[in-house]
Amino acid sequence: MSENKLPADPLALILGIVALVLGVAGCCCYGITALIPLVMAIIGVVVANKSLKVYAENTEGFSEVSRSNVSMARVINIIAIVFNGLIVLVFIGMFILYGTFLSSAIMDSYKNGDFETSDPYECETDTIYDYEEEYEYDTIEVDTIETDSTIIYEIKEIETIEN
Repeated sequence: MSENKLPADPLALILGIVALVLGVAGCCCYGITALIPLVMAIIGVVVANKSLKVYAENTEGFSEVSRSNVSMARVINIIAIVFNGLIVLVFIGMFILYGTFLSSAIMDSYKNGDFETSDPYECETDTIYDYEEEYEYDTIEVDTIETDSTIIYEIKEIETIEN
């Protein structure tokens, strides 16, 4: 027996373990991150299968421990494919279901004419500008005679106070 390792001995095992760990994280991230471990697990299975074919052609050239590691890595990668595939399918189904409910709600409001917005800034509750009074800036007139007489009266008052 030789002590040579198969080409995918550490690689397939690492890909399988990382795919499982990232798959569990994919459950928490709404399935978006489950696509990457799914691809990693598929690559791991392909590499493991190629290494097992190499071992089948030359059993004396590689160690039994290496074949055992690659077989275990193949099983882990298959489990990761199934797990991540289910996560992806469940979340795709949830997005389709959510999109169906959302689009039907939008169509119902369109048909009923309910165009109420849920804007947190309501115009009726605005205290800065009173909408009942309309301001017409074009019609504002300034009486310069009264302004001049007021200024002259104030100047006379100041002069009398100083004297």
